[in-house]
Amino acid sequence: MPVRPRPAALAVTATCAALAACSLGSGTGTPGGPAVASTANTRGSAATTSQAPHASPTTAADGTVRGKPFSITIAAAGDILTHVPVRNDAAADAKKAGKGAAYDFTPMFAEVKPILSAADLALCHMETPVSQSDTGLSRPGVLVFNTPHEILDGLRSAGYDGCDFASNHEFDGGLSGLRSTQAAFKAAGLGYAGPSADPDAPRAVASYSVKGVKVTHLAYSYTVLNNWGPNTALPNDAPWLKQTLWPARGASGILADAKAAKAAGADVVVVSFHWGAEYISAPTTDQTSMAKKLLASPYVDLILGTHVHVVQPCQTIDDKFVFYGMGNSLSNQGPSQAKGLRPETQEGMIATVTIDRDAGGAVSEKAVYTPTRVNLTGHVIEPVTKATNPTTYARVHKWLTSLPASTGTCTATESSP
Repeated sequence: MPVRPRPAALAVTATCAALAACSLGSGTGTPGGPAVASTANTRGSAATTSQAPHASPTTAADGTVRGKPFSITIAAAGDILTHVPVRNDAAADAKKAGKGAAYDFTPMFAEVKPILSAADLALCHMETPVSQSDTGLSRPGVLVFNTPHEILDGLRSAGYDGCDFASNHEFDGGLSGLRSTQAAFKAAGLGYAGPSADPDAPRAVASYSVKGVKVTHLAYSYTVLNNWGPNTALPNDAPWLKQTLWPARGASGILADAKAAKAAGADVVVVSFHWGAEYISAPTTDQTSMAKKLLASPYVDLILGTHVHVVQPCQTIDDKFVFYGMGNSLSNQGPSQAKGLRPETQEGMIATVTIDRDAGGAVSEKAVYTPTRVNLTGHVIEPVTKATNPTTYARVHKWLTSLPASTGTCTATESSP
């Protein structure tokens, strides 16, 4: 597929009113108000203080958005979870390359780069904190994570424009770890959505100019302190993290954020959720209820789900898409690595959604999906077809389309081989 020129990313921080088993660090384990805006090109150019110009739509009393017509594609994939064995392979790849870097994650993304870079915008989910200095990194067998900053170079080389970092591991490194992660994303020229270390701007909102279309990315997690299940517990030194905690904000709070984004000129609003029951392929009532409320509104255009480490269904609601769980994009999980882990934990998917808006404001969407599987030898993410791996292909298709017709089917189609 052709490689597109990268859009400009607007990293916008806006003010608005038992440990989970991300295991296998050692290869084993058990299962708004005023906004401060800056722009950073995803190729790493210098930041400025002005947003890229675009034609702002108008919103009628009935919520219909009217503005210039457009057509854009957004690609997204599941969890980026850098277990210690993944990091070790990145160190080995760096040594092979002989360029002096400590880690090289680029080879792990090489096979999915054509898919990601062909979209107008590509978004990922960063599961773990990122260390600017590559110190205090994840240790084997410890479910507290920290990832070398070179992972972001790998993501950018693959065609990603930005990620969300709303995760049950978002506070693994405390406030200093959160600051480091945000700074690393900024230095890498990648958009960042999710929790913020700044109490005066507690909700980081990423915006992108894509072919003159403004796409705003919001992100929310089910927990801050890595407590079990959806909860509202907050760190004493960072109570403002409530702003990106969906059990605390609820559908009404998230809709208010999305409405504010549209009022600020967003043509498209994408919401990422860290949610669901780990290792379970069926979405929870929390997931389906939230998706229905958000997609029934004119303010949310696409929902991307992460956390459960297996592929969950897609659903089409009001002609818009929710991907409840996109599985693992990169990790060391798999049944060969830990007894009891499902083979689905070695799998994921890339969703590519086309969003069209006509001159009258009517929006339509279509989507294709590509199954993926992590080859644990080298931790290379491999796109899967019916011919190359019929087992993974059939399994991803099964779970993606597993909702009964009575609840609303998924109209996403399989990508071409």
